[in-house]
Amino acid sequence: MSRVQLALNVDDLEESITFYTKLFNTAPAKVKPGYANFAVAEPPLKLVLLENPGKGGTINHLGVEVASSETVHDEIARLTGEGLFTDEEIGTTCCFATQDKVWVTGPAGEKWEVYTVLADSDTFGSSPQHLDENADAAGGCCGSQVDNQSGAATSPAAAASSCC
Repeated sequence: MSRVQLALNVDDLEESITFYTKLFNTAPAKVKPGYANFAVAEPPLKLVLLENPGKGGTINHLGVEVASSETVHDEIARLTGEGLFTDEEIGTTCCFATQDKVWVTGPAGEKWEVYTVLADSDTFGSSPQHLDENADAAGGCCGSQVDNQSGAATSPAAAASSCC
């Protein structure tokens, strides 16, 4: 099974859960503080909502969920063979799940991941975030990030910018 993933930043998680439940006639598969995901059967879609006040309505990242680690590794080989820079994360915890994944960046800077979920997790995660040098955030994908001006750590929900 493969399906496209769309990860959206939302201002209000509860309001967004209500809206997308109605839109896709599907209840969320997972709800955690600052995070929800939907496994929509028709159309086949993994919809991820990341509460990120002030960034609502914007794409967080895009992805393709695949059935196995073998498929992730096949995609790493294929994408590398196509001359794309790949950033691999094997056995990482991200967005309340342990995953194998590979990241690539599109021509306009859009982040894409090909990933499989290995197991559920009770923690949001601390996988390294892979942003280009022009990004204004630093720190960990799915984990706390450091505010560049204050040096203070921010919450995973507010800081998440490229993880499912």
